[in-house]
Amino acid sequence: MIAVLDAPSNLGLRPPRAGHEPGVRRLARALRGHGILGRLDAEDAGRVDPPPYVFGPDEETGYLNGPGMSDYSGRLASRVGELLDTGRFPVVLGGDCSILLGPMLALRRRGTYGLAYLDGHDDYSPRRDRPAWAGRLTAGGMALGLVTGHGPDALSDLGGLRPYVAEEHVAHIGVQREPEDHEIADLAAFDNSRIRRYPIEYVREHGAGAAAEGARAHLEDAPIDGFWIHLDADILDQSVMPAVDSPNPDGLSFEELTSVLTTLVTSPRALGFHVAIYDPELDPDGMAGAALTDTIVTAFSARSDT
Repeated sequence: MIAVLDAPSNLGLRPPRAGHEPGVRRLARALRGHGILGRLDAEDAGRVDPPPYVFGPDEETGYLNGPGMSDYSGRLASRVGELLDTGRFPVVLGGDCSILLGPMLALRRRGTYGLAYLDGHDDYSPRRDRPAWAGRLTAGGMALGLVTGHGPDALSDLGGLRPYVAEEHVAHIGVQREPEDHEIADLAAFDNSRIRRYPIEYVREHGAGAAAEGARAHLEDAPIDGFWIHLDADILDQSVMPAVDSPNPDGLSFEELTSVLTTLVTSPRALGFHVAIYDPELDPDGMAGAALTDTIVTAFSARSDT
């Protein structure tokens, strides 16, 4: 049975403006408002509340809200683990991408698992100017790097379990790059990693369905016990999903995302899913959130447990 769990953490993002918290903390409430719980015929698994957002830097971890995320990831992992242990399929409503640490830690505590990563960014490549951002790095933009072991112990080695997922057990769909990305980050790190990659150029040439089938086959063939699915709303094109902190000028349509999600969630080895980054504060009429909810519901309608 599907169990919907709220993880309304915005700890992994910078403030959009001075003194204002990122609005992704309202994602779960918005999708519930669009009826996702009833439409998935899901159990209400409640919520795991994050600690308060801290605006200042954290020198010890190097990341904004580093100590808070460390605590939160452990608590979220425990709740996700409880759902997994009772045979539930968790659908976790974020939150920013840093909520990924919780589910992947939960799975790592139980064995060897994989990850399907649907995102318009790689969330892996380190910044070139790290000293300039000392204490103010953001886990939301480095979530994939952190769960594959590239980060401070307080985030990447909880329980001595680094890495939570091996790079070769990750399939990434949808990354697109703009010229300034090469100046900001060492993109070669991602390109030279062992992560299976289906960038937007692959999607444009072969189709979203082919990318999803390739990712599913890669994960089903891997020596793992199952896989988690991460969805960042910024994989969608900014023309249909403007309500994100980094709008995507070359993203997927909702139809393409529905195809990708359906292929992945219907795999017998898929164990859980989360959605992140949609910001209701940037969606005053709620249309983007409604379409995102429709997409998730349509994809899950193909599962046998809905």
